[in-house]
Amino acid sequence: MRFSAALLALLLSAGAVTVPTVGYAAPSAGTPSGSTPSGSKPSANTPSANTPSGSPPAAATGTPAGTPAGSPVGAPTSDKPVPLLAHRALYTLTLASPKGHEVADARGTMGYEVTDACDGWAVRQRLRMTITSSDGQDVEMTSDYTTWESKDGLRLRFHMRQTTDTAVTSQTDGEASLSRTGGPGKAHYLTPKDQTIDLPAGTVFPMKHTEALLAAAREKRKFLNLPLFDGTDEDGIEDSFVVILDQKPPMANKWPILAALGSAKVRLTFFEHGAAGMTPTYEVGMRYWENGVADDMAMDFGDFVMSAKMQEFSAQPRRC
Repeated sequence: MRFSAALLALLLSAGAVTVPTVGYAAPSAGTPSGSTPSGSKPSANTPSANTPSGSPPAAATGTPAGTPAGSPVGAPTSDKPVPLLAHRALYTLTLASPKGHEVADARGTMGYEVTDACDGWAVRQRLRMTITSSDGQDVEMTSDYTTWESKDGLRLRFHMRQTTDTAVTSQTDGEASLSRTGGPGKAHYLTPKDQTIDLPAGTVFPMKHTEALLAAAREKRKFLNLPLFDGTDEDGIEDSFVVILDQKPPMANKWPILAALGSAKVRLTFFEHGAAGMTPTYEVGMRYWENGVADDMAMDFGDFVMSAKMQEFSAQPRRC
């Protein structure tokens, strides 16, 4: 699953939030707008960890992206992968920690749904937050993000709409494709303006990003570095750097489906693609189960950190 970024993304898609001391004009987070990408089925879903903020988006080993030091390139997967699970989840968001004096409180909900649409994954993530500034002003922020991604990871359709106090602050619509797995590609935006941009070799879409993360955990790898395109930013791809902090065998859980599976605690950090600096644009930590379900999230928006706990969860049937 991507906290879209994905994720998922994850992604993820609410973006970096800042609350200035005077006025407010930031990206938001949210409720459903009722629109989905052309050809996708209405669906949705969304999912802490501990690496230093600002970790560089590449391992310092000189090995290919996503390859741990001392590991052969293309090392075989140690265990048979567990299929990704089509599911629906609802998370409660609470303020974990403010980082400055601008945010006094924050709370909200996040809905995340993944639908198995046979030849693709339809995902919908809806986020709503109320942020209270230090002077007592409440700001309502919503985000509605929907995608359809082919199961071979070569095609993506996307729609994202963010509002702040009902005013639309950001919207993207379009589609993207890769020429081959791991190959370059193109993204065509319809909104906010009609444009086509190039996607470099190595680019992955949200669900393939989640699959790569889970594969790295199965292989006992600690780091993963991949360029990600999810359509939430009109500027194109971001560089993602994943740290896998620990892995747990199956353990007691209120949801039997998850109790039978192992899990890994991960931290995902996102950077502007090719940026010289090492300041991340967004960070999120979570526990991922082998089937792509996530919980115990810590979403770092820069000025504050939100905690997300899964309150409702159910598997969804395949829809063909």
